[in-house]
Amino acid sequence: MSLSTPVTVRSLSPVLSRAGQWHLLSGIQEAEGGVARYHYISENRNARVSTEITGYTVSALLELYDRSCEDSYLEAAARGGDLLVKAWDGRSSAMPFEWSASGVLPEHHSYFFDNGIIARALLRLWRATGSQQYLDMAVCCGESMSRDFVNRHDIHPILTLPGKCPVARDARWSRSSDCYQLKSALAWLDLYEVTGNESFRSEFEWTLERALQTHGEFFDHEPQNHRIMDRLHAYGYFLEAILAVSERPEVRQALEEGIEREAAHLRAVRHEFERSDANAQLLRVRLWADAQGAVALNQEAAAQEARWAAAYQMESEDPRLDGGFNFGRREGVLSNYSNPVSTAFCLQALALWDDYQQGLPLADRRSLI
Repeated sequence: MSLSTPVTVRSLSPVLSRAGQWHLLSGIQEAEGGVARYHYISENRNARVSTEITGYTVSALLELYDRSCEDSYLEAAARGGDLLVKAWDGRSSAMPFEWSASGVLPEHHSYFFDNGIIARALLRLWRATGSQQYLDMAVCCGESMSRDFVNRHDIHPILTLPGKCPVARDARWSRSSDCYQLKSALAWLDLYEVTGNESFRSEFEWTLERALQTHGEFFDHEPQNHRIMDRLHAYGYFLEAILAVSERPEVRQALEEGIEREAAHLRAVRHEFERSDANAQLLRVRLWADAQGAVALNQEAAAQEARWAAAYQMESEDPRLDGGFNFGRREGVLSNYSNPVSTAFCLQALALWDDYQQGLPLADRRSLI
């Protein structure tokens, strides 16, 4: 049983097939099942294994499995899920930021955002396999989000482990408690739908209310224009999250305003610095918002964003690179990163765009990677 309404099973397009093979063969998923944050192209090495990125990759592999029914994708997703279960720090009752087979890490933190991404991936894997350990770990992550990160005013973005002391915040969006955290809070909504636990639903509603009140100011917090692209990536998380409740009038207004805001900023700054995932995120939101009858699709803009995202898929005789998506481009120069999240977001966005063009029904928004 899949978390989302199944996409019509068909042969994967060349873009999706190559992206899928990159996930399976590039070595970005290491032997233990964990996935590196990215691959350094020039140094030909992986960054450390990230629990969040492993979660994203599990979701991407399940997307490929849902579309193709090829067991290799489900098997790789299960290896990633097993690593996430193994990575849980039982002494702290927390999910660490990174994982190492040696257990030696330079930093030991837990992120609110990461927990939500991991929980949603594990829920999707549980629905695909029926394995109780994935549901149980998803619940552990959701409970940690509520117990350890929520405070009287907002959400602590990062905690130290094992003491669970909040890390000092700064101007970086990832170290703030802003509207982007709503994507992680989707885990609470998904857990409520599975468990019936009202506390999960109320936590999501509280986070939604706060995000709707503050999202209009999100770009005001970044005075440096060259960093707007990173903010676009984060703001995309907010737009993706509110798709879950797009039937509400105030959410439809926020979606319409937010899509216009995201598109305008993207086009204003992409010539200086562009992230492939920002294009994919906006395209996904446009397509799902249209499918839900919330915001009509601007087909010309969507086609443009699809082209921009597709342009980042790499071609190489090296299987460590071929089919993956590059992180981005700064002043015309490609980055040094072959990126699993960029690949996951772009493959899903381009798959949805293909579905739309072929007149196929889009998968339920709960399949959002």
